[in-house]
Amino acid sequence: MSRRLRAAAVVAAVVVVALVGGFYAWTRVARYAAFPEAVAVAEAAERVRGWTVFAPDGEPAAGFVFYPGGLVDPLAYAPWLQRLADGGVLAVLVPMPLDLAVFGIGRAADVIAAFPEVDTWAIGGHSLGGAMAAEFVKGGAAGVDGIVFLASYPAASTDLSMLPIRAVSTYGSENGQTPPEGFADAMVRLPPGSELVEIEGGNHAGFGHYGPQAGDGVATIDREEQQRQAAETVLGFLRGLR
Repeated sequence: MSRRLRAAAVVAAVVVVALVGGFYAWTRVARYAAFPEAVAVAEAAERVRGWTVFAPDGEPAAGFVFYPGGLVDPLAYAPWLQRLADGGVLAVLVPMPLDLAVFGIGRAADVIAAFPEVDTWAIGGHSLGGAMAAEFVKGGAAGVDGIVFLASYPAASTDLSMLPIRAVSTYGSENGQTPPEGFADAMVRLPPGSELVEIEGGNHAGFGHYGPQAGDGVATIDREEQQRQAAETVLGFLRGLR
């Protein structure tokens, strides 16, 4: 290799390292931290292979794999997932590389395989997490009976309408990240009979225990009420999968 080519290779390597390092630093600075009360709920749950597992008393009615929203500390969703466990569901919170589910789309497969005693499964997520859950089931939905969207929907290029699964989508009326018609329009990409549920007064960030997001609307109900309604909707959906 000539001196000029070696120099060019060194420069290229430096640029790549700088870009990767810059991207990593941005994900840490932009990250939404979980509130202390959510961390406390998570600490009381079981840890299995890096997942946070919220187990019900007795035999679970279903299993639920949850993908967190983009750049949100996964533990911010612990209180909501504990509500599902209290309702009889085995809820598994899956952390993502750099807190971005786009880098961990296939992780649900390992969760489902780790709990063979559970024969009914759904996958879902909040915001980016829900969109990436849709990418997971798009490949065939093996082992998955349903999908749950919280303030989320499949990408325009992702059509789940022909898959043999059920779906439910719920969002807050004050969601500033996406206009309400965006959720309604996306229903054509979900299986027939899928349900769309609006939470009056809820917003985008209210599905988790973390701070406000830029561009989001102002909720007119507290996050506990928003999460209670979301849990009620999702529990009814999960129980109906059996």
